[in-house]
Amino acid sequence: MSSKANHETPSKKKLSNGQMFSYGLGSIVNNLLGGAIGFMSIVLNVGLGINPALVGTLQAIPRFTDALTDPIMGYISDKTRSRFGRRRPYIFIGAIGVGTIFALMWQLPAGHSEMFYFWFFLVGSIVFYMFYTVFATPWVALGYELTSDYHERTRLMAVMNFMGQFAWISLPWFYAIMENDRLFSNSVEGARTLAIIIGVFVAVLGIMPAIFCRESYVPPDVEKGAKKSVLAGIKENIAMFVKGLVITLKRVEFLKLCVGTFFLFNGIMLVGAFSSYITIFYVCGGDTDLGARYMGLFGTINTAATLGSIALVTWISSKLGKRRTFVLATAVTLVGSLLKWFCYDPLLPWKVLLPAPLMAVGMGGLFTLMGSMIADVCDLDELETGERREGMFGSIYWWMVKLGMALAFGLSGYLLNITGFEVDLGGAQSAATFEMMKMFDVLIPAVCAGISIYAVWKFKITEERSMEIRDELELRHAAARASKVTA
Repeated sequence: MSSKANHETPSKKKLSNGQMFSYGLGSIVNNLLGGAIGFMSIVLNVGLGINPALVGTLQAIPRFTDALTDPIMGYISDKTRSRFGRRRPYIFIGAIGVGTIFALMWQLPAGHSEMFYFWFFLVGSIVFYMFYTVFATPWVALGYELTSDYHERTRLMAVMNFMGQFAWISLPWFYAIMENDRLFSNSVEGARTLAIIIGVFVAVLGIMPAIFCRESYVPPDVEKGAKKSVLAGIKENIAMFVKGLVITLKRVEFLKLCVGTFFLFNGIMLVGAFSSYITIFYVCGGDTDLGARYMGLFGTINTAATLGSIALVTWISSKLGKRRTFVLATAVTLVGSLLKWFCYDPLLPWKVLLPAPLMAVGMGGLFTLMGSMIADVCDLDELETGERREGMFGSIYWWMVKLGMALAFGLSGYLLNITGFEVDLGGAQSAATFEMMKMFDVLIPAVCAGISIYAVWKFKITEERSMEIRDELELRHAAARASKVTA
């Protein structure tokens, strides 16, 4: 084995606890924003009576627009030159904007038609996702460049993912909070109040990475040339953006990570609502309060297990490498998904909680390892192109995730309609409807997890290869600094 394998991180490359903590606060915001609409959207169906297919469309269309703006924001962030850095100004502005819009978009007025609510929420969602992109894309890119060490990257992503799970502790309880008769007259009123609390929380925590994190990479000065017309400048930037996009999409190792994430994450998202409906209307017989409590318990157990799995995945990764660890963690989630078939039992409703820890392992490993592996790809890209393009890689990666989420949420309502589910029937759905709901909920995530394992199994940037790339880059950087001093 190479002497470079399983190396110890030099102290000069270790991040301070303050840096890691500040960056991790952004993960709480990112997860809370990403999950809140999904967990709160049940109000649109149950509280306002909007058709599930329309609710799915409401969640899909804004994510399509969001997916289109991500690479553009990544390019803008990569090319920004300011005394505050390439990432921090956008993180600061985006956090305040997205918190404000989130609070406003849930202030749904009473007594209007289904289509009024559709257009009201659609417009609000599109604006929300625009500000979300301004915050999230530079924040993701900042994490890729905070450290250049192979293992320190995994530790940073572990801290980030660990802290982000605290958002998931609260998310599964949102419906129970909004439905609580002692707090609100109805779930729609609950959504209005909860959105304001979330909006303020997001704005305050979201600006912390911009204030306390420091960007380690200083891009070279842009050479001044002849003045160009506005139109010529726009054309040049579009050409440069397209060129960078094409180069990024040709990076095969990066595409493997995208495919792995797309299927694992969105396979679960596609049927995410099914678990809630099955728990409430099948396992609990239509008792929304009892079903909401089990949903909350499942989410809490899942999150607690995810926290433990992040620490375990980080440790195993230092022994087995990132690729093998990802495959192992995803295989556990595959087993957990299959187990759900046997745990939807109206006679023993507590069994619905049993798959939660197993489902958590794959998701705990996913964003701990993927961010670290993408940072390794960024090094390879710099070695071959001479550019640092964390913003472009991060934006395309999350563009792919969001595009998948748009498809997943868009299709989920139609899948629910295919099963024959009728919300007015409550727990009196037909046996065939419940069986089809269970089949979708179990098989789709299991098959997608298998595809994800296959894709990432072929990832070629090992620890040894990553160290070789870093050595070559540091020699190149040292030569560039020396030539600049002597010039």
